This record gives sequence, structure tokens and C-alpha cells, in this order.
Amino acid sequence: MPVKRALISVSDKTGIVDFAKALAGMGVELLSTGGTAKLLRDSGLKVKDVSEHTGFPEMMDGRVKTLHPKVHGGLLGRRGIDDAVMSEHGIAPIDLLAVNLYPFEATVAKPGASFQDAIENIDIGGPAMVRSAAKNHAAVTVLVDSADYGRVLEEMKAGKGAVGDALRAELAAKAFAHTAAYDGAIANYLTGLKDGKPAPFPATFTAQFHKRYDLRYGENPHQQAAFYAERDPAPGTLAAARQLQGKELSFNNLADADAAWNAVLSFDTPACVIVKHANPCGVALGATCLEAYERAYSVDRDSAFGGIIAFNRPLDAAAAQKILANQFVEVVVAPEIGPEALAALAAKPNVRALAIGMPAAGGMPTLDYKRVSGGLLIQDLDAATTLPEFKVVTQLAPTAQQLKDLAFAWRVVKHVKSNAIVYARDGLTLGIGAGQPSRIMSARIAALKAGEAKFEVKGCVMASDAFLPFRDSVGAASHTGVSCIVQPGGSMRDKEVIAAADELKIAMVFTGFRHFRH
Repeated sequence: MPVKRALISVSDKTGIVDFAKALAGMGVELLSTGGTAKLLRDSGLKVKDVSEHTGFPEMMDGRVKTLHPKVHGGLLGRRGIDDAVMSEHGIAPIDLLAVNLYPFEATVAKPGASFQDAIENIDIGGPAMVRSAAKNHAAVTVLVDSADYGRVLEEMKAGKGAVGDALRAELAAKAFAHTAAYDGAIANYLTGLKDGKPAPFPATFTAQFHKRYDLRYGENPHQQAAFYAERDPAPGTLAAARQLQGKELSFNNLADADAAWNAVLSFDTPACVIVKHANPCGVALGATCLEAYERAYSVDRDSAFGGIIAFNRPLDAAAAQKILANQFVEVVVAPEIGPEALAALAAKPNVRALAIGMPAAGGMPTLDYKRVSGGLLIQDLDAATTLPEFKVVTQLAPTAQQLKDLAFAWRVVKHVKSNAIVYARDGLTLGIGAGQPSRIMSARIAALKAGEAKFEVKGCVMASDAFLPFRDSVGAASHTGVSCIVQPGGSMRDKEVIAAADELKIAMVFTGFRHFRH
């Protein structure tokens, strides 16, 4: 049936005037409230106030205006079933509802927002109307997103004023998801209050993610999978990336691309990170993307095969051409990929190319989630980008160059699975040991990798993501030529470890905190 009557009440006025004008042009009667009604009238539209429609005034500073049988009966009334009772009580059908809710999340996110500010921005009438319209979507079109205005108008034009069943059902499902997220945000805030102030972790936690696309399979072909994103993913996050070419991204592609991207963002100067199975296998700085890539690739050519390569600068054609000449690559990630670089990558059309942008200051996620059986672990993201003040604990102090190397290695080790050991020099990882139950084994693997790459390790530095529990790690480092070590400290055997470093003429600094990554 054609849309004859629409109720419009929106906090976010984006596109509403043009939408309302188009409805009016199709002969639709417009009902509205408060500021929305004023805006539409000021735009030259004929609008009937909801208070006139219900015969009941708005009251309590607008708290009560749409909670009325003539509103909810008009939305909920079943066409062909409830017509008689609607007629008896003077309830006119409402065929279309366009509502978005009080900006609760934006309000509580403001610095200094008070509890009263939060309470006053809990919408009651809006969610009630949205749920009524969505329940009766067999007859009513409900809109909670301005991005859908155009689709509805197109269907109305094509359908002689009517909206098709499929679109009404889709919009109803979207409406229920919208009110669920809204109520979840309120619950998170209220159950997270402690002594009247927001606490980091609420008593109940609700999050909503929206499916971007289905994946061919999960970590293994027998597992089904899909990629979900936050409602408004922050710029510079994987969920905001644009795929410019290549095959569909897989579950493992996405996980590794995220690991590579987060690692490369640790550096201010041009850098390249190559990741394989969630661990960096080569990290390097360079004057250009090409130089950074060539240095990173030289660290572990075998592991780089089929890896994910990330840059923190726009990818140029020279680097793109060198990557394809050197190796098989699954995914290339960069803030931007220029036309010439994209043309070079087109020689291998299966290579996935992701342009991800750069994060805005303070715009990256602040929470980290890990699913466990029957529950969810939530923590602050290990997002520390400022280097700690290194505390020299040995008789021998690091040189200025060693301090630079230690800073580089410490930034890298944060992104390596525990137990993590990194050998580095001159903005280049020489060897990486990752994910071993024993830290001494990680140190041996790092030394082995450096030897396989035929790097001169004598004089390099070593970073450990957590404290060295025994002096054997210092002995292994000395045996391979390490001259300086950065580690958190905090072991009950710190004195023994420091004494070992002094005996072996190795400088050592403590950071005071660790970078476990499980």
C-alpha cells in the first residue's frame, strides 16, 4: 500500500529536509515534533504537530509527546485486522517512521559530562516508536539511518508510493539492531558507574559489530567465518581499510594484516614490517619504502614467503615492483597506494592491496578483547607509544647508538608473541625468537635466524618482552655477540642477571614494564 502518512522526529537532521520534501511531493502527510517540525516548517513544508494529531500537548519538557495510543496505535495497527478498532478510536494509520535517537553515546563521551546530562539524553519515546514500527513492518516502513532515505524514495517512486516487503523487513531488522545498541550503551554506562563516576569496565558489557562480509572459511577450510566491524570504525583501523585489488581476504589474512599494521604504526620514520603467522619475521627502517622493504626482507627470506607486508608510508611503484620481483606475497598494507604502485601490483592480480589511511590522534581503539570458553577477557589496549625512560642497571652504560638500537628493538618486541626476543642494530631486526615456552629457546632461535641471514651480530642489542628469569639468557646473548640488553626487570633474580651482565661486559637497561603478547 502507498505511504500516506509519515512521522518524522530526528536528533540528527542530516538529509531530513530533502527527504521530507520528496515525501510531501508524493502527497504524504507529515507529522513531526519539536525542533524537527520547526526545521521542516522553516523549509517551507506543511507539517502537523504530533500534539495536534493526538489532541494531547507535549509536556514535562518534551519527555511526554509521542507516548500516546494515536501514535503507537497508528504504528502497530494491523491493516485489515485492526481497522475497525482504529476507526472507533480515531486512530489514523502511520505508514512511515523516520526517527533517530537522543545522542546518548556522544553526550557521555564528552569530557565533564554529568550524570544528569546522561539521564536527560536517554530517549524513551524514540525507541518505543521504532520498536512499534519495526514490529509492524508488514505495513510500516521504519528508518533510523539517513543513508536509507534515498533507497526508500526510489522504491516509492517505482512502486507508486509503496515500499516493497523486502526493504521494509530489512529496515525493521536494522531498527531493532539500532535500539539494541542504544540500550546496550546505556547499560554499559549505568552499570559502569562507581561512586557516581564512570569506571573502566562495567558490570555488564554490551558491544555491537556489523557484518562486513562472509569469508571463504576460518583458520581452516572446515570452519565457517565472517568479518564484523564496529558501527563506525576509526580511520586507520583494519575495519576502515579499502581493498583496491586482489582475491577475497581470508580469516588469516585479516588477522595477520592487523598484526603487521599495528606493528608498523610503532615507528615515526619510514618502516616496513613483514608478518608471518601473526609474528614479525622482518622489521626495518629506511629512507624510503623501498629501502625499508629491502632491509626487512633480508632478515628472513624464507619466512617472508607468503607473508603480509605493511608500510607506514604511502606505497610507491619502486617498492611494489621490488616486492613482486622478490617474493610471493599475500597482502600489502599501506596508508595509501598510489596509482603507479597499484599499476605495478596489477601484474599479480591475486595480491590483496589494502589502503588503510592513518589513524587520527586519539582515534584508535582503546580496548582489547579475547574470547575464552564461556566468557570474554577485556583489557586496555597495550597502546603505549612513548618510550619508557631506560634505567641503566649495569656498570657499563649504553652508547648513544646503542640507545637508539634499544629503542628500536623495544618497539619491535612489543609485537612479537611471548616469549619474545629480538636482536637488532641500525633500525633492523637481525633475528626474532617468538612464542616459545622457554625464553632461552627464543634467544637461541633469534641467534639462529641471525646466523641464517649471515648478519654480523657482534655488537648488536637484544630486547626481551619480559624479565630475564635466569642468567643463562645473558650468557646466550654474550655467546652470540650481544653488547646491550633491554628488558623490563622485576625478577627475584635481577641481581644475579645484572651480575652476569657485568661479568660479560654487557650493558643492560630496565624499562619497568613488560610487553607480553599471547
